Amino acid sequence: MNLFSTIRLVFRTLLARKGRSFLTILGIVIGVAGVIIIIALGAGAQSLVLGQITKLGTNLLSVQPGKSNEKGPPSQIFGIVVTTLTNEDAQAMRDTGRVPHAVAVNALVRGSATVVWQNKNLDTTFVGTDYAYPSVVSITMKEGRFLDQKETEGNANVVVLGSTVADELFGESGLDPLGQVIKVKSASAPDAGGVPVRVVGVVSPRGSAFFQNQDDQIFMPLGIGQKQLLGIRYLQAINIKVDSAQNVEPTREDVKQLLNERHHIKKDVDADFTVRNIADAVGILTTITDALRLFLTAMAAIALVVGGVGILNIMLVTVAERTREVGLRKAVGASNQAIRNQFLFEAGTLTSLGGLVGIVLGVVVSYLVSLLMKSLGYDWAFVVSLSSVVLAVGVSILTGVVFGLYPAFKAAKLNPIEALRYE
Repeated sequence: MNLFSTIRLVFRTLLARKGRSFLTILGIVIGVAGVIIIIALGAGAQSLVLGQITKLGTNLLSVQPGKSNEKGPPSQIFGIVVTTLTNEDAQAMRDTGRVPHAVAVNALVRGSATVVWQNKNLDTTFVGTDYAYPSVVSITMKEGRFLDQKETEGNANVVVLGSTVADELFGESGLDPLGQVIKVKSASAPDAGGVPVRVVGVVSPRGSAFFQNQDDQIFMPLGIGQKQLLGIRYLQAINIKVDSAQNVEPTREDVKQLLNERHHIKKDVDADFTVRNIADAVGILTTITDALRLFLTAMAAIALVVGGVGILNIMLVTVAERTREVGLRKAVGASNQAIRNQFLFEAGTLTSLGGLVGIVLGVVVSYLVSLLMKSLGYDWAFVVSLSSVVLAVGVSILTGVVFGLYPAFKAAKLNPIEALRYE
């Protein structure tokens, strides 16, 4: 039997068993689509995580209170409060003689607060910071200006609003936020009168960074955030912008030496601070997300194996049902090779069709997920790599061939006389 006749026979056979063929193809479709979707979701999630960090730039250092492994989580995550990092430390880092490559140094604290204006109450996050914040974290102003040096050093009662806060408070009234006086109440003391502050600026929309809405927050002078809202005198972080990525490591060492001297630390093991490189965080997260993508891909590949087992089962049933047909074909001259090729071609056809449909379904679902995530405000990349498609289709076809071999050889070895007697 020539190739064309074999193909025609295979399709006629599959069409005669539409329901069974559909269910077999469905298993492969789910497996192939699953591989493509999971790899695409892994790539999208990776782009989201890394994008949160790279938004801030890779030539940044962050000094945090408490000693922790520089490749591990900060001590604050475990609820450890260290009070040794002070605003005087930040001032010392601005000494270009000690930290020559530092372009800007920014001290800050964060906390939860309630903003009150007329009859509106809005829960938000406040950032107690200084005039250097815009130089470290790039922001643009929608209206007005950011806090200046005189205001932050004198703890003036002024505030800069994120775009979401400004819209929530003043959007319906149509009033210009600039010059309006609002009250900020600490979340730890909601019944207190609050701190009256005058709005001097509104930041342009920034989106999310570190999985936090950067538009749903307000900025106040550091002293007000520390003493009047949090009741503390220490810092939660000091951020340093370095003039170039090449000078990040030398600057890290300069900062360590400076703080060791100021805090009277003689051994690194006794350090009460951690200096982190944002670029290191990118590398660590890339390694973690790559491992997760590999794991998820392996899980998706299991679905293809399950689909292959389904093909094995279906083909074995098919051989049993068509024993008389095989016997008849052998009796009229069909060779073992022709019988084997027919059943192998049937298995390959099922997996190939399932693979093609799975590719389309996987790409469509991945695209819809990316649209959904973008509509929610996340920087989610739509990534369907050629390697994922080749992997999914290659594994599906290989699965069909491997699991189709045994039924094909079993059919080819049937004795024609016994096959014709089979009931």
